[in-house]
Amino acid sequence: MHLQKHINQLAPKWTSIRRDLHRHPEAGWTEYRTSAIIADYLQQLGCYEVHVGPTVCKSSARMGVPSLEELALCEQRAITEGANPRWIEKMVGGYTGVVGVLKTNRPGPTIAMRFDIDCIELTESNSSDHRAFQENFASTHPGLMHGCGHDGHTTIGLGVAEILAHYQTELSGEVRLLFQPAEEGCRGAKAVVEAGWLDQVDQLFCAHLFPNDNFQVAGAIHGFLATTKIDATFHGKASHAGATPELGKNALLAAATATVQLNTIPRHSGGASRINVGTLIAESGRNVIADEATMKLETRGETTEINHYMREQAVNILHASAQMYDVTCNWRLAGEGDHGTSSRDLIPLIGEKVDQIKQKVTFIPEMTIRAGSEDAIYMLNKVQEQGGQAVYMGISGPPPAPTAPHQKNYDFHEDLIAIGVELFSRIALSTE
Repeated sequence: MHLQKHINQLAPKWTSIRRDLHRHPEAGWTEYRTSAIIADYLQQLGCYEVHVGPTVCKSSARMGVPSLEELALCEQRAITEGANPRWIEKMVGGYTGVVGVLKTNRPGPTIAMRFDIDCIELTESNSSDHRAFQENFASTHPGLMHGCGHDGHTTIGLGVAEILAHYQTELSGEVRLLFQPAEEGCRGAKAVVEAGWLDQVDQLFCAHLFPNDNFQVAGAIHGFLATTKIDATFHGKASHAGATPELGKNALLAAATATVQLNTIPRHSGGASRINVGTLIAESGRNVIADEATMKLETRGETTEINHYMREQAVNILHASAQMYDVTCNWRLAGEGDHGTSSRDLIPLIGEKVDQIKQKVTFIPEMTIRAGSEDAIYMLNKVQEQGGQAVYMGISGPPPAPTAPHQKNYDFHEDLIAIGVELFSRIALSTE
């Protein structure tokens, strides 16, 4: 098998795709252009069942979906930027994401591979030392940026699709390529799970690109924090602050009180916990009692149970703060992610495949982090609950400049695309 030679020949095309995706970032549930590109790519390969629209994500399980007005604008933007209208019609209303299924009709396991496709809400750097700006592939969408490497993840998924299509006679069982929307904010994986795409899956492989001094693959990443994202709105009554302040009900004061009190939640003895209010807005004149205030906050916990404790305490404080000022508080779940861990039984297989990559890639069996959250854990937990195995890998290498995910100058070494394609492809081709 001349797999690596084949990958090296295709690598320049994938770099071009990555840069196109980077130039046109789309936030969660608005990834219309990205999804249309994926669907076109899979369909042209000729051997995949291509699923788009409401069958990809269960509608009632989607979290943090933008307004219909915002979705409509993003749909039109995608078409203007070259997306195939035939696919956009199937995704109207925020039903983004794509699943490609390759059935070999030969006995074997069902393998799923997950690639997240959304961007983050961040304005990209226009500094002269930022490579994307220098080489003209920086974001063209103000306030949106591929600042977490999902453009790379998407491209790796497309590369894997192409390689597996070429070598499909050497596959057995079924391969499901899950191009998941709305990872940021932990909003999309649960909807994919509840749509049934992880049912009867024997093995699941996920990965994330990271900056590192050397090219490296971590066989399994542990330690993602469980999290809950909440959008809250306080409703009061407006009044003139000078003439009739007693007639007003101050939503801003209630929200400000809640902000302070949320940070007084007692820590949990069972492990690490987090609380943060990232947005607090009350728009009224200086002489007007604010009748509305909106807040965006998150909780995190080292385990799902600790996060549930933090969430319960946070909701109690929201309502208690509203009651103090005789206003009301409505909140909605904008995202949520569970705690979970990778299946260690898959680590030797991953190590074996890393050793076959002829580039200088170091393998470390496991890595533990205590920072972010990852909604792919819903998928890992689902597969493991069914008796299957699931793993979350790390693929890392030296970035073009010092940077970290979610920073306005984030970038990654584009050789990681070929490394990721080869790793995922070798895993699929060797599984019996």
